[in-house]
Amino acid sequence: MRQSGAISELIDALRCLPGVGPKTAQRMTLHLLQRDRDAARRLSEALHDALTKVGLCGQCRTLTESTLCEHCANPARDRSQLCIVESPAEVYAISRATAYKGLFFVLNGRLSPLDGIGPAELGLGALEKRLKEDGVAELILATNTTVEGEATAHYLSDMARRHGIRTTRIAHGIPFGGELEYVDGTTLSHAFDGRKDF
Repeated sequence: MRQSGAISELIDALRCLPGVGPKTAQRMTLHLLQRDRDAARRLSEALHDALTKVGLCGQCRTLTESTLCEHCANPARDRSQLCIVESPAEVYAISRATAYKGLFFVLNGRLSPLDGIGPAELGLGALEKRLKEDGVAELILATNTTVEGEATAHYLSDMARRHGIRTTRIAHGIPFGGELEYVDGTTLSHAFDGRKDF
């Protein structure tokens, strides 16, 4: 059965979510419209509210409703340690699973020349400025262990070395090819505590 324009549009819109294919998107759409219109309304309002209020932190590039996120605005955090991650999900994962008290820098991606993602798209100019001016003593590389993540880690290591900054890499208790946000807390905590010079 072919759906009407609005139903088809909603199914297509839901397919932008990771792991949501056409059948799942159709099930979600029909559930929201047929059984739970209040939830659909709340979802719509919450999404609109988040799109209006949430942006990138002016210092670390994670998602926040303020100019600075809670980590960057906290004067008790150790400013000599800077942990590099690929996405805000990894900031949440590390904060939840470890006792890390330093700051973060979120790349919002990884180097991938074939996809047109270079240093400028990852904000590496801003990172270089922080390495020069902010008293960073240790750069902790917590990029994923994918080919692109490893290439990004090597690029960042070279950048830190030019500024005389110690570079460490979280330990490889994380499975190769894995994504940090899906690793259990214990494994992530051990990997983070066991980081080594890179």
